[in-house]
Amino acid sequence: MITKTFKGGVHPPENKKLTDKKKYENLSIPSTIRVPLLQHIGKPAVPVVNIGDIVEEGQLIAKADGFISANIHAPLPGKVTDINLFATHMGRKNTCIVIEVQGNFGHKYNTFFNDWPSLDSAQLLEKVIAAGIVGMGGAAFPTHVKLSPPAEKPVDCLLVNAAECEPFLTVDDNLVKAFPDEIIEGIEITLKILKIRKAVIGIENNKKESFNLLKKTIASKNLSSSISIKMLKTKYPQGSEKQLIQVLTGRVVPSGRLPMDVGVVVQNVGTVFAINEAVIKNKPLYERYITVTGSAVKKPGNYKVKIGTPVSEIIDECGGLIKEPGKVIMGGPMCGLALSSLDIPVVKGTSGILVLTEKETSVGDYCACIRCGRCVQACPVNLLPLEMANAAEFTRFDLTDEMNPLDCIMCGSCAYVCPSGRPINHFIKLAQNHLRNKK
Repeated sequence: MITKTFKGGVHPPENKKLTDKKKYENLSIPSTIRVPLLQHIGKPAVPVVNIGDIVEEGQLIAKADGFISANIHAPLPGKVTDINLFATHMGRKNTCIVIEVQGNFGHKYNTFFNDWPSLDSAQLLEKVIAAGIVGMGGAAFPTHVKLSPPAEKPVDCLLVNAAECEPFLTVDDNLVKAFPDEIIEGIEITLKILKIRKAVIGIENNKKESFNLLKKTIASKNLSSSISIKMLKTKYPQGSEKQLIQVLTGRVVPSGRLPMDVGVVVQNVGTVFAINEAVIKNKPLYERYITVTGSAVKKPGNYKVKIGTPVSEIIDECGGLIKEPGKVIMGGPMCGLALSSLDIPVVKGTSGILVLTEKETSVGDYCACIRCGRCVQACPVNLLPLEMANAAEFTRFDLTDEMNPLDCIMCGSCAYVCPSGRPINHFIKLAQNHLRNKK
């Protein structure tokens, strides 16, 4: 049964057939990696190693700096050859630890700890903190912060986002197909950390195989009383937190507030899988699964990669490029980040690498707003994108500050439907930055 949906949104071509049936493969180990110290929302981690140090796979190499930060671990064994500023996915240089691979990979993360129910909530949360887990859907918010709601904001429901509404990406769908037991166990662990009993998984109706697999797994573990799964209409941005909450619970997160203000915590399906690995295998987050796709890639697929691997090496491992690229995007085409260089490394929040041809990107000049209102109809958070964009374009931030630009979730639906090809979300981002700087 498909639940009701939210107002607005769009349904761009899904373009998932390139990879949706392809099982995960392991890419070759890179000879050198560059691990950014800022892979998450909050403060960058602080190095605890020096140039010349020999590190083991999974060793802590940078410690979280404060509550809203995350630990960083060595993705492979080797020698620290540099700690310096390098270009990263954030569009500016950030400190990275460079490791040259040497030595042997260990097997310490092949030992399973199955007695996790004997641990209390605090002990389980400490494992999540130690592992450096962040949101795997792209936002990269430190997971332990979401799992530590203040006493004045009691949480009673965990929502697990398996929607994967971004076109081209199939990493989450394949994660469900490959690891249904681990995902459900990760949800159980997360429920215990939060000290609640109710979880709801939301998944779009174009992923019926994964829906049925999770439903069967829940039933086989006799967890139907605490974990349920609901099918969602295939629509973008169905996986956005506030929209998912509205559709699955009927609760509305007020402007400027957070999901926990309405008693909800939302975690991506990849995040609960990482929680399972942290608790069951005592494994830090130093590698992840991604989708590599696009018509310009010779061998699109779903792959496990080491964090810190340059995008260029990943594309080479996938057979290289068969067409001239017009744009390389980290993530999906709607919310992803266009890369200025292929030397930029994969980070914890990287869900995919998308290579589009110049024809597919349709890069060109935009025209003046014709005030057709399509962006208003498409906006899932009831904003006036055209008004904000028009004011921001002419630096009238005195006007945009009153239009709640921080409510914008940067989904890009407005720009997608604009007949004038205006980069509306770019202008709104300028308005957001202005307001944040004022505060």
